[in-house]
Amino acid sequence: MTTEADWLFSPEFARQYDYDGPLGVVYHQAATTFHLWAPTATQVWVRLYSDAQPATEGFSQFGLTAGRNGSWQLTLHENLAGVVYTYVLRFADGTQTETIDPYATAAIVNGTRGVILSPPAPVAPLPPFHGRASIMEVSIRDFSSHPASGIRHRGQYLGFTEVGTRTPTGATSGLDYLKQSGVTHVQLMPFFDFATVDETAPGRDYNWGYDPQNYNVPEGSFATVPADPQTRISEAQAMVTALHAAGLRAIMDVVYNHVYDPRTQALALTVPGYFFRQHEGQLSDGTGTGNDLASEQPMARRYIVDSVRYWAETYGVDGFRFDLMGSLDVTTMQAVAAALPHHLLLGEGWPMATPLPAMQQTTPAQATAVPSIGFFNDGLRDLIKGDNFVAAAPGFVTGTTGNEWALVAELLAGMTVGPAPYSPESISVAHGRYAWPQQAIQYVSVHDNLTLYDKLVATNPADDAATREARARLALLMVALSQGVPFFPLGATGLRTKGGDANSYRSGDNVNAIDWNRLGRHRELNQLIAQVLIWRAAQPEWQAQSYPELAALYRGSDIQPGVIASRLGALWIAFNARQAAVTLWAPAGTVLLSGTAFAPAGLATHAGGDYSIPPLSAVILREKS
Repeated sequence: MTTEADWLFSPEFARQYDYDGPLGVVYHQAATTFHLWAPTATQVWVRLYSDAQPATEGFSQFGLTAGRNGSWQLTLHENLAGVVYTYVLRFADGTQTETIDPYATAAIVNGTRGVILSPPAPVAPLPPFHGRASIMEVSIRDFSSHPASGIRHRGQYLGFTEVGTRTPTGATSGLDYLKQSGVTHVQLMPFFDFATVDETAPGRDYNWGYDPQNYNVPEGSFATVPADPQTRISEAQAMVTALHAAGLRAIMDVVYNHVYDPRTQALALTVPGYFFRQHEGQLSDGTGTGNDLASEQPMARRYIVDSVRYWAETYGVDGFRFDLMGSLDVTTMQAVAAALPHHLLLGEGWPMATPLPAMQQTTPAQATAVPSIGFFNDGLRDLIKGDNFVAAAPGFVTGTTGNEWALVAELLAGMTVGPAPYSPESISVAHGRYAWPQQAIQYVSVHDNLTLYDKLVATNPADDAATREARARLALLMVALSQGVPFFPLGATGLRTKGGDANSYRSGDNVNAIDWNRLGRHRELNQLIAQVLIWRAAQPEWQAQSYPELAALYRGSDIQPGVIASRLGALWIAFNARQAAVTLWAPAGTVLLSGTAFAPAGLATHAGGDYSIPPLSAVILREKS
């Protein structure tokens, strides 16, 4: 028996109703045109409210006219700037819904109704980025909410616009810290309008924001005046502008794989049953959130592409990180890449238990189909620090041995390696997990699960403070010196702790706020990682455009339990995870990094032969020509 879902997901429905015309509100001072795609509705009205209060009942209502391919249009010849609106839809079975415009770009407080505004002047885009990227992940609220941040606009967009901020002890904080961190990109955790913080009391509730409500509206709880729809727009733009002025590019963390509540979200209320996957007559739940957005539906795909293009063009966003990207289909991600050819794109490529066939999920298995999109490399993460989901499970830096060759492969962005250097024949056919090395997003920790420091506490509870810091430093240096794109959450180089909270998505500022005092106490570690990142970006050893190029640079590794020493181009790079010094043969050359000291011009010279690698440390040596 054919069901309504069968019809909505059929090729026949797509042929009849796929729509390529304008959507959303087109505002001019003399007239405003409303465009909505609602092919299953029998009648559509726009409802204009008398003010911006969520409980306001006074309104006027105007009918839209049905157009081609399931679209509806209406032009009102008056100046509607600042007017609040919703859509009311009636369907063949007599049901009626009222919803915010799915394409709304401004909203009242808590996002239940749209607002018509004159389009803001776009943030000036930066020229295309052609260097080697490195990323720091930042929560807008966590960034400045701690009392020691020295930032006046705590927990707000404008916290990123303040310069010269300091901690009580005089350490650099805020934007100046990011500028000195050595990274090229700042990845901002979700700042589209999410449902789980009451914008009328923004300091009361806490949530990371992976609960989409309105995809094209900035979150109001980060604004100085959440009830003013213009303020959140201008302040979000000011945040990106300030990052650009500091020489940094902004990546937006986006969540197109699910919505917070499919019963009340605009897409569901506009075209019921179309935008969400189903399994056995129910909403599928591969994302673990109660619903999976059906990105493979043509108009869902268009919505995602339109949305990222809007953020890129209006807010100057330089890249996008896709949450649970394995739930999004490859064709959609190809369309995103085509729409944003000069943007940094990356995502969580985990296979998902969603009805989308495995061959269509955007995972590393499909890397060659999306070569411009990066994938988080959990293989490197788990080998360095231990199983991400088993707190006490150790890894390389915490005492596990026997996985050194696997770790070499992950440090080389998943390239297949063996004990001996590649032969000329094998170099020409070298391959790895991805289409090319830069698809590997290399990391040991992110916002979720245990912080690196808390993981080290769980795996090695008897360590003293110096030993724990040494393990953290080694782990961070392994990320910084790996092939691919190094990625760090803000605070990792300050040994950030959340007190062992492995899922702090709603745990509040006491757990999540960046402790700038703690970062200041570990300024030497901050500076070391920054210096290595800046130096690394200019070295030929990290410029390989393909696995054969990387294989030509790689000249083999010397492996012992807990020790890896590899030759890459003109460099000898060694990692010692033992708690005692280890002596290995090293070529003649100049030592650039040893222990806590780094100097691009050289720390010392080595004549060739035995070299003592300090405990829990990394060494870089540039071979003599």
